[in-house]
Amino acid sequence: MTAVIEVRNLTKRYKDKLALDDVSFDVEKDTIYGFLGRNGAGKTTAMSILTAQNSATSGSVRVFGESPYENARVLSRMCFVRESQKYPDDATPTHAFASARLFFPNWDDDLAARLIDDFQLPMKTTIKKLSRGQLSAVGVIIGLASRAEITFFDEPYLGLDAVARQIFYDRLLSDYAEHPRTVLLSSHLIDEVANLIERVLVIDQGRIIMDESTEDAREHATNLVGDGAAVDALVGDREVIHRESLGRVASVTFLGALSPSERAEAAAAGLELAPVSLQQLIVRTTQRPAPGAPAAVDDHAADREGELR
Repeated sequence: MTAVIEVRNLTKRYKDKLALDDVSFDVEKDTIYGFLGRNGAGKTTAMSILTAQNSATSGSVRVFGESPYENARVLSRMCFVRESQKYPDDATPTHAFASARLFFPNWDDDLAARLIDDFQLPMKTTIKKLSRGQLSAVGVIIGLASRAEITFFDEPYLGLDAVARQIFYDRLLSDYAEHPRTVLLSSHLIDEVANLIERVLVIDQGRIIMDESTEDAREHATNLVGDGAAVDALVGDREVIHRESLGRVASVTFLGALSPSERAEAAAAGLELAPVSLQQLIVRTTQRPAPGAPAAVDDHAADREGELR
């Protein structure tokens, strides 16, 4: 696959806080990524550097083979939609979309109009008077209708209710199928986006701790469902990351895989192998280590500090 983003030894420090710690990864062309991690893990800082809205302390970033900084050729091919997006006080959605149309060469007016209707967005109300959900819709519409070659969604849809979020997911998938591009989707709603993402980038305390396909990521753990005693016997002393019980039936997710003989034993005992929740796996892998580990930094606070410099 072709890498459209190449990050090498990227470090970002804010005074005594280390937001990114020698991070290296590639982002492949025409792939939907889940950029996952806890608050303060470094997601927003990384995306703001990739989109030239922040600067690195050290390391390098190449987008389409070039540095994105003060590079109109690169920046016009990217769209960064974030929860904390700022607009002029008197701006309306109409103004926001008109500006986006001028900046993004692949902007699609028809798609924008359909999305405006989907989200029932009041176009003449000033953005500062919109509800949180309506403000989120503005960002989502820009991110989708821009059809930028690389689109970053930094949780701009958190203000949407469940129905509106599903509209976003459906429209993203349908438009991606017709117009492939690279999407980095940052979300805390991991189970909701699990079926959207093709690759998983997990960042924790400023370091990449997982970079692989969603299918491969799920293979780090196994879920067994059936008679609780039989499940426990097979799980043995493996590390359990999630357990649910209802009467004699148990559903247990544990790290590792079953051997072929254990799979045969599970089948003979009437146990079922069920899909592993990506959220359970990510939560387990991003649990904080023991005291003494490097402190995390609040991504959004760090960005605000960077913007004031």
